Amino acid sequence: MQLENGTWVLVLDGTKALIFENITDGQDPNLRILRKEENAETPDEEVARGVKRTEPATGSTSDTHRSDEHRFVEDLAEQLYTSAHQGKFDRLVVVAGPNHLGTLRAKLHKEVADRIVGEVHKTLTGHPVDQIERIVAQELASA
Repeated sequence: MQLENGTWVLVLDGTKALIFENITDGQDPNLRILRKEENAETPDEEVARGVKRTEPATGSTSDTHRSDEHRFVEDLAEQLYTSAHQGKFDRLVVVAGPNHLGTLRAKLHKEVADRIVGEVHKTLTGHPVDQIERIVAQELASA
């Protein structure tokens, strides 16, 4: 499979999402950033700012962090549905680690899920765009 012109590429982890559009062909993808989303409150950022979060006696920071990540992914799924419903994209490639991919899949509306043409099971949010282009193209070519 190749990355066609106009295909959206979602690069996601629990704290950051990058949405790109391929503006060339699959032989030499050129991803243009459409949107960057960041989880507004992660526990590490709260600690750095001195924010104390009241948690239930059975809760933990890691449980809260996972919950924040799930909410972030759920919100992103809703944004994708809105964009799909408005006809902003026809094809979507999702790039995420297995846990976030599973959370996203569970929350995607059928209208978005039907537009997924490929998945890359890697966390690439910290990579430069040229590396994301190369890795996604290689992974899709071998799929």
